[in-house]
Amino acid sequence: MARQFAIVFGAVYVLVGILGLILPSPLLGIFGVNLLHDIVHLAIGGLWLFAAFAAPMGPDSARKTSQLIGIVYLLVAILGFALPDLMNQLLVINMADNFLHLGTAVLALYIGFMRPKSSVTTA
Repeated sequence: MARQFAIVFGAVYVLVGILGLILPSPLLGIFGVNLLHDIVHLAIGGLWLFAAFAAPMGPDSARKTSQLIGIVYLLVAILGFALPDLMNQLLVINMADNFLHLGTAVLALYIGFMRPKSSVTTA
């Protein structure tokens, strides 16, 4: 399940990064973006896709990558809520971005830390 999640979210984040580069800000009239913000989306999406498809990294790579990205996005969301002016200056993050980052963090952490089916034992 972690691999499928990494593929879907990786593709979405790459697409959002590309759209942010070609469409005017705010993206979709809602989300603030700038060049750095778009580059971060491309990097996060690329990391998720790499983890999903890179067999040498091991079968848990998508799960571990989701854990890492979930932690980072949770911190970004907290900073966005706690220090909105600073985050807006750095990445042009607005309140809609904060909630989206929080949602991404919750989903990524859930997927990243849930136990794989193969390790679940039944009585």
